[in-house]
Amino acid sequence: MNPIAMRYTLIWGAAIAGLAILGVYTYLADLALQRAEFVTGYTLFAVLLVLALFNARKKLAMVPLVRSAYWLAIHVVGGISAVVLFFIHTGSVWPGGGYEQALALVFYLVSLSGIFGYVVQRIHPKRLVQTDLEIIFERIPAELAELREKAEAEIRACTEETGSDTLARHYMETLTWYFRRPRFFVNNALGGDAGNHWLRNQYRTVDRYLNDAERAYLDRVDELARTKAKIDVHYACQSTMKNWLLLHLPLAAALLGLMFWHVIVVNVYAL
Repeated sequence: MNPIAMRYTLIWGAAIAGLAILGVYTYLADLALQRAEFVTGYTLFAVLLVLALFNARKKLAMVPLVRSAYWLAIHVVGGISAVVLFFIHTGSVWPGGGYEQALALVFYLVSLSGIFGYVVQRIHPKRLVQTDLEIIFERIPAELAELREKAEAEIRACTEETGSDTLARHYMETLTWYFRRPRFFVNNALGGDAGNHWLRNQYRTVDRYLNDAERAYLDRVDELARTKAKIDVHYACQSTMKNWLLLHLPLAAALLGLMFWHVIVVNVYAL
């Protein structure tokens, strides 16, 4: 068994055992007309605090604590376990009461954003490798500007050499829009190929009206456009990987705040 599988097997085993114990305890407590909410609630609160420590661990990468790979495994398994524990604690998918419903809504949003981020971090790096192109995210605007300048230079050279403005008019009507900035963001982020499909249609549309000399320029412009399509994939994927935390972390902070207040209120009423 490889180290990753072994790591997740051990953590999943501990999580399933813990959830099974809590589930049996809750069932027996209900039969005895006892309240198990305090135990399950504090356990859920403790799990969420451990999950929150993952962000602190990433900021302290230089400190020789537990390896980040184990923290990630704990975060993934703990996040899924927290959802199951939430159901055990509340006894329903959607609790009653305005405050409890607000807490449940934020909890679900945190869980969904976490699942989304995990999937993105697993899939997008592979897609970036498949483009056969390496580019730093901050360099993307400059790279796009350079491609646009090269494409416009080809169009000017074509017009001057052939005396025809067919390719130039096509560029102004369609490709100017394409080269101006990253396009097909959502499609690229979801793994689609709309950009290349659009380029194929544009190529076929104008190719029939060009002679051999103009077609040579069209091929060079199309090659630049294909390179831009790869950069567009990088822009969409890298943006998604960078920015999903801007949603997940504030929601997680809000959830912890609501949980703290919930614990205080519950203990006040318990007294």
